[in-house]
Amino acid sequence: MRFKEQLRTTRRDEMIDVTRQVAALIGRSGIQEGIAVVYCPHTTAGIAINENADPDVKHDVLMRLNEVYPWQHPKYRHAEGNTASHLKAITTGASQTVVIADGKLLLGRWQGIYFCEFDGPREREYIVKLMAD
Repeated sequence: MRFKEQLRTTRRDEMIDVTRQVAALIGRSGIQEGIAVVYCPHTTAGIAINENADPDVKHDVLMRLNEVYPWQHPKYRHAEGNTASHLKAITTGASQTVVIADGKLLLGRWQGIYFCEFDGPREREYIVKLMAD
């Protein structure tokens, strides 16, 4: 089963927790055992799994990515002026795979799935592919 989910980002850089949305799709699918692949079809956004208990983690991750990949750099050559967003997306990655067990995402206690926006605000989408064993 494949689902296309829509979302609207509100800032240039942000991490949006989509764990509940992905879990709801698993519930609708009836899949008890298998895998969920969450994929981002954009070159300036990504998908990450990380802590979702302390909001300061998102702040710290975005802060450090901005330090490593500043928005402006004298040697950037990309005409659109968003080289930093492409670099952040490469670093984050375009997809994550999570095991489904007993009809639920098999995430660690503190883990969540994030859509990572690096060139917003924008209308975005992400794809969830669910496969049963």
